[in-house]
Amino acid sequence: MNSLDWTVLIGYFGVMVAIGLWSHRHVDDVSDFFTAGGRMPWWLSGISHHMSGYSAVMFTGYAGIAYQYGVTSFVTWSLPIAIGIGIGAKLFAPRLNRLRSRLHVASPLEYLKNRYNVPTQQALAWSGLLLKIVDVGAKWAAIATLLSVFTGMSLTQGIFITGAITAVYCTVGGLWADALTELGQFVIQLFAGLTMLVIVLDELGGLSALWTVWDKLPEGHAEPTAGPYTVTFLLAYLFIKTFEYNGGMWNQAQRYMATDSARSATRSARLSAILWLVWPAVLFFPMWAAPLLVEAKKPDASDSYALMTEQLLPHGLLGLVVVGFFSHTMAMCSSDANAISAVFTRDIAPVFSKAARSWDNRAGLLAARLSTLAFLALSMALATQINSPAFKDIISVVIKWVAGLMGPIAIPFMLGLLRPFRRSGPTAALTSWAAGLLAFYFTNYDLHGSVKTDVALQYQVALPLAISLVLYVVVGLLKPEDTPERDALIETINSDGGGPRGGAATVPGRRTGPDVTGVPEGLKD
Repeated sequence: MNSLDWTVLIGYFGVMVAIGLWSHRHVDDVSDFFTAGGRMPWWLSGISHHMSGYSAVMFTGYAGIAYQYGVTSFVTWSLPIAIGIGIGAKLFAPRLNRLRSRLHVASPLEYLKNRYNVPTQQALAWSGLLLKIVDVGAKWAAIATLLSVFTGMSLTQGIFITGAITAVYCTVGGLWADALTELGQFVIQLFAGLTMLVIVLDELGGLSALWTVWDKLPEGHAEPTAGPYTVTFLLAYLFIKTFEYNGGMWNQAQRYMATDSARSATRSARLSAILWLVWPAVLFFPMWAAPLLVEAKKPDASDSYALMTEQLLPHGLLGLVVVGFFSHTMAMCSSDANAISAVFTRDIAPVFSKAARSWDNRAGLLAARLSTLAFLALSMALATQINSPAFKDIISVVIKWVAGLMGPIAIPFMLGLLRPFRRSGPTAALTSWAAGLLAFYFTNYDLHGSVKTDVALQYQVALPLAISLVLYVVVGLLKPEDTPERDALIETINSDGGGPRGGAATVPGRRTGPDVTGVPEGLKD
């Protein structure tokens, strides 16, 4: 990178900070900070949902998969995400929106106190928070890896720079800042991605390379499944991503909650599904063609895309593509930080702190911003250890840890929204959660903590979710715990008629609607 590239990069950072400061004027309370007050347009929510779903890991870990195995990187990753979001457009998106509009909540997990009980809410909140620290740590490490290729910065320096910039705009502006910066990031990535595609096609002989290049690539590069990414893995991933990208990891749920109605949430999900179907294919083609243009230096080929951009792009455009890398990572990390802050301040803090149960708007906003900073700091610290033996490498964390552990957390949260599972109560929820976590551990590690090497990847990521799902249903049938109060809550979420309306979330200690604060009766004043 030369001075022109640095100018582009620094200018991008300046714009992100400016958007955060502008968004600050639209944040008056916790509802604005966490769910944009229910005023976000469906198209902005859809773009934000899409952008918050992937990061620079695409340009490192998944670029390596594309380099080694070809088309399977799209078929076993973005395609199942697009299908899963399409399924969730009617199944989950409108119900998640009604959590805000009818129950007056600002955190996706606030409803769990009444749907199950406080221990269930806390189990899901704490385990999800810890998982997200690991997940976002992997994202910081991915962008720092790319930055080191282009600038020679150390991993720690890259993590600190990207984390500090993200902390400024997402802490000041909340979800509005996240969504608006994600819109800007989408425009930047659109231009950068199309530029990279055009340059690669020109390098390979023109537009005809789209269909003629495959005979020149390594054998099997055009196969939909290859290597460890088998048909079984594809089906397992589809199942997992249907839960994860429809709200199971919370930040996507916030995008649906932020729209003005259940119908808008559905439209938002459909737009995101279309983008997931089309846009990753544009980004992936240069990665598929990379074996003809560069020779990867790392064993997992995670440096292939960075090497290709360095070789092919002129200065200025190189800076723009680097900005594109940053845009994806900062979009996901800022949205995750906002979601985790919501869960901490709305679900965890009120249970342990009497003061948190009586926060006014000013105190609630301060707590939200401080918890956002704390989460970012913890994930950045962990990112410096992401290549340690405990985590192995970036793509291992993203695929195995996140996909494997997401299911036990998401199953009680997501299925608890649906009428067919109304009999599954706290016993079913906690049993499925605990069994899923144990299944992940014993699928990947032995009793002494040593990593197992003889278990196929599809089983490592699918078994925890499958076991959680089966137990959630079976325990619910054997020990039904539906009550009139829980049935009424489920009907409120599933119906367009009746129930309390309004977009504003209450502060944790204020009782203006259904009791969804997560505070046990014995702890209330």
